[in-house]
Amino acid sequence: MKRIMIIGSGGAGKSTLARQLGERLHLDVYHLDALMWRPGWVMASIEERIDIQR
Repeated sequence: MKRIMIIGSGGAGKSTLARQLGERLHLDVYHLDALMWRPGWVMASIEERIDIQR
């Protein structure tokens, strides 16, 4: 297993689950909100988003 993507509603516990899985499986955890949004809450281009998720 190389990657796990956790998707869900706000407040559902995604970050908590991601941290716990990361610790147990020795995987890095990346929060897509931190990678996808630019200053001023501008969304990255579709090309950038595809590259980020790869």
